[in-house]
Amino acid sequence: MTRLAAGLRGPLNAPREITAGVTLAALAIPLNIGYAQIAGLPPVAGLYAAIAPMLVFALFCSSRQLVASPDAPIAALIASLLVAIAARPGSPQYVELAYAQALVCAVVFLLFYAFKLGFLANFLSEPVLVGFIAGLAVEILTSQVKKILGIGTTAERFFPELWEIVTKLPQAHPWSVVVGVATMAVIIALRRYAPALPGPLIALVAATAVVAWAGLDRHGVSVLGHVPSGLPVPHWPSITLGQWAALIPGALAICAVTLADGLLTARRYAEQHGYRLDADTELRAFGLANVAGGLTQSMTVGSSASRTAAMDATGSRSQLPSVVCALVVAVLVAFCSGVLAYLPNTALAGIVAVAVVRLIDAGKLAELWRLRRSEFWIAVVCLLGVPVLGSLTAVVIAFLLSAVDVVRRASRPGTATLRPGEHGRYVRGPVQGPLVVYRFESRLFFANAGTFKSEITRLAEAGARWIVLDAEAITDVDTTGAAALRETIAALRERGVTLVVARATSGLRRLLDHYGLTGLTYYDSNEAAAAAHRESDHG
Repeated sequence: MTRLAAGLRGPLNAPREITAGVTLAALAIPLNIGYAQIAGLPPVAGLYAAIAPMLVFALFCSSRQLVASPDAPIAALIASLLVAIAARPGSPQYVELAYAQALVCAVVFLLFYAFKLGFLANFLSEPVLVGFIAGLAVEILTSQVKKILGIGTTAERFFPELWEIVTKLPQAHPWSVVVGVATMAVIIALRRYAPALPGPLIALVAATAVVAWAGLDRHGVSVLGHVPSGLPVPHWPSITLGQWAALIPGALAICAVTLADGLLTARRYAEQHGYRLDADTELRAFGLANVAGGLTQSMTVGSSASRTAAMDATGSRSQLPSVVCALVVAVLVAFCSGVLAYLPNTALAGIVAVAVVRLIDAGKLAELWRLRRSEFWIAVVCLLGVPVLGSLTAVVIAFLLSAVDVVRRASRPGTATLRPGEHGRYVRGPVQGPLVVYRFESRLFFANAGTFKSEITRLAEAGARWIVLDAEAITDVDTTGAAALRETIAALRERGVTLVVARATSGLRRLLDHYGLTGLTYYDSNEAAAAAHRESDHG
């Protein structure tokens, strides 16, 4: 309990935290079942994810609000990754692979923790994350729409499948549609008019009661069916060594999403409530949680931004709600699992559909379009790539596009040309006279070395005889940049042009000396350009 209350300001408000835990259980039960279905796993795999993994994460994390659980992106990734290994969803081999996936993810998380790689969350670009999660949401919505309509499809690719759904709309099962749409309407209404109530649970209980009372299961409305009772028992996945290796790329993708989404969410709440978050500790907690999950027949767990927000809204300031939730779900699966058999699948699909629609951040996409078109197109490529090419291929392509975009922008750094003006001041403008100050506002490296050479050469060709390089913003020079600088100096000397460096840091001087550029003249003060001007007058 000391860890759960560590660093809290004032005493722990146990009644409030326990109430929040019951609310969390009310959210987790229907959503975890729905996400297990998305992942192609039995419902109990989602329920088990709310017991041992959630409890372990609560005990070992440093965040007071972050909730560890299956979520839509994780479920969609599991489904797409395991199907790619040629396993049929729901088959015994598929389920064993899912348990093993949790253990492989645990190893990756723990390796990230061991090598202190929590900082990598800062390097996952927002457009990639926005597009990737939106693409997963589109993929999930497609599968849930089929359940709500009560139809099946045979197409294996995304757009053909969409067309098949459209052509089969007349074949939709009326009662399935009514139950699914009504479930969605109840959740949306409660979210708007009574946000404190657990909308998904209320909607699911109501839908189950209606289906049971009207006997709709005998009229084609699919229900969940038998759910095994009893607490999870230790289990080691029975798969081959080659299958273990095949799970590694998928584990990296799952961990990358959790690393970005989970750590950024945890950091936001830590900053909001004024406590310190240790990103590496969170990685260890995710690793240990997935060890517990993989060994207790649970699906992989990541972070849930929606449930974290719900806990924060209740006023929770510790991980005690996760402990309470784990206990409530444990009691449910141990003694009351029979009631789950009557849950209508179309209602579960409606609950998941409402949850994942919020993952398509249209506002953020519009903002990217308005602020930086290149990043908008990266997000769009990732969004479309997930359902069309597969999640792993899409995220690799998006990362490559992000890297290309970074290099493209770095190859055109901010530069400025200053010339002597009135009263000894220097103003922006073209070369007028023998002296010019050239400001280069980036590190000098392979991507922009050509720009540096061409712009300095252009200044010399325009008549400058003294070029003062303002190096204040040059934080680093790689070997290509050093070669460009050496070649530029040699070319300027042939033209009779002198290059001096102003405002270079001591670190930059040492680096340039290391590259053998010891013939440069350095100036430390802001008067470097004026000094060069005086020398040019004497010359």
